[in-house]
Amino acid sequence: MSGIGLRHAQGTPCWVSLMARDIATAERFYGALLGWEFTPGSMELGPYQRAVVNGLPVAGIGEMAAGTGMPVDWITYFAADSADEVAQRVRSSGGTLALGPLDSETAGRMAVAADPDGAVFGIWEAHDHPGWALQHQPGAAAWSELETTGARRSGTFYEGVFGASAVRSDSVRVSRVQDMVVLTVGGQRVAGIRQVPELEDRPHWRILFAVESVDAVAARAQALGGSVEQAPWDTPFGRMALLRDAEGGPFGIVRTS
Repeated sequence: MSGIGLRHAQGTPCWVSLMARDIATAERFYGALLGWEFTPGSMELGPYQRAVVNGLPVAGIGEMAAGTGMPVDWITYFAADSADEVAQRVRSSGGTLALGPLDSETAGRMAVAADPDGAVFGIWEAHDHPGWALQHQPGAAAWSELETTGARRSGTFYEGVFGASAVRSDSVRVSRVQDMVVLTVGGQRVAGIRQVPELEDRPHWRILFAVESVDAVAARAQALGGSVEQAPWDTPFGRMALLRDAEGGPFGIVRTS
């Protein structure tokens, strides 16, 4: 769907950024895998490129400073009416702030936070840049999902942090769908929190991108130097696969129709 110039309701995932070790490596991998083209983005925090599909922004790629020791990963950003107010609720609800809130030039105001279990996520108060302008189309984001051992606890945290929206009809709620806690905004499902029995590392948000053929894209990822974390399988939400890019960054792909 197109959403140019439209602000996303608070609590809705609205953008994803990859923190890569080398932007050029990430561009080659995702450009060939998902058909992305790239345009320069804000340089406030270092080298940064926006990925576009059919001229519409769908994601960002930033480059970590050398020697940070941080893993390559995607950060899902949630829309906020006020980044400062949401950041304060993160602190008061047991979460932590790793960065911000701070202005990203004229694009918006942002923060990077972690929930009480350590899952990293972003907060985005849109100004000139409302977020992604295309979803559920090949190459664009389709779904964000938190993998955690405490799904019900996490759901309560995100409901409380983002639930005090300026638009009451769009307030965030949680519900259960099969084995998943689902975040809803204005009655629409916007993200999932999946209970898993154990994790090798801390809980984390994973972005899934829409593709036309999950099997073909999974095979292409391996040919491009990535890997398959979980081979394609059928779910009630579409055929999926969990992958890692050429630098080990985790993401997923899904066929939504």
